Amino acid sequence: PEEERTRLLQGTGIPEAVAKDLANIHLEYSSIILPFMESHPNIFDPKLHTLDLYKQLVAFVMAYSFQEPLEEEDEDEKGPNPPMMVPVADILNHVANHNANLEYSPPSLQMGTTQPVSKGQEIFNTYGQMANWQLLHMYGFAEPYPGNTNDTADIQMVTVRKAALQRARSEAQQQLVSEQWDFLCQLEMVGEEGAFVLGWDEVLTEEELSMTLKVLCMSEEEFKEYKEQDGWEDDSEEEENCTLSNEALARLKTPCKKLLYDSVLLTLESYGSDLKAEQDLLNNKESYEKLSRREQQALHVRYGQKRILHQLLELV
Repeated sequence: PEEERTRLLQGTGIPEAVAKDLANIHLEYSSIILPFMESHPNIFDPKLHTLDLYKQLVAFVMAYSFQEPLEEEDEDEKGPNPPMMVPVADILNHVANHNANLEYSPPSLQMGTTQPVSKGQEIFNTYGQMANWQLLHMYGFAEPYPGNTNDTADIQMVTVRKAALQRARSEAQQQLVSEQWDFLCQLEMVGEEGAFVLGWDEVLTEEELSMTLKVLCMSEEEFKEYKEQDGWEDDSEEEENCTLSNEALARLKTPCKKLLYDSVLLTLESYGSDLKAEQDLLNNKESYEKLSRREQQALHVRYGQKRILHQLLELV
């Protein structure tokens, strides 16, 4: 239910992803499925084959299907490959530290172990490098902390703009931030719905975040000069600074650190609970076991994201 999604998953990005899914499912049902059923009344009955049934089918295919990965050169030209339902292959569970994976070849699809597996040990597949919020959104589970080494946390791009605007002390400075943001939009570094993605060891959207921090921390004169060069600088040092590992984050210039710090604080405010309360809940076996399965899975998602955000606060 929507109320439960909001209460348990506020700030994680999942309610927004689910809202998009539901909008797409409704649109598909009304514009494709329903007209198709109406043109085959001898097979389909809209009273029986309802929107609710279609939602269940979509969720089932999302959670159990496989998609053959595209070759890198095809990724930009084509959309993702269509989903395939593969009996037996879908019985294996996922963990980040998996011991088997699916191999695609023209004659067959093979599930192969990647390390020795002893008798009685569970065989785990990988569904891809997926953060806990993606696992919960797509498959209905999350890995307990600290198991998911692929976990990530997002800082919404507009949150960094909000932090920069809050820091501006005059109307002229606010105007400068707006111009800098528009310039970043033109360079396609930021967007109203985009997010900067933070992993455990590095920022995964490093180019976008590097450029955004740099531009939003420029003085009026620096920005004017930078704009005249169309955002290009013949500077090999810039290239090196682009990789935002944890070490590089700790070495950022002070204004960039401050802007990032404020952005993380604003992001943490978007959750309905704090890290300490969740840590206490996870450490108290009795309290944890009283939670419903949904509450437990949501807790793992929130806790992992907040740990990454708090790690970033410490780094900067």
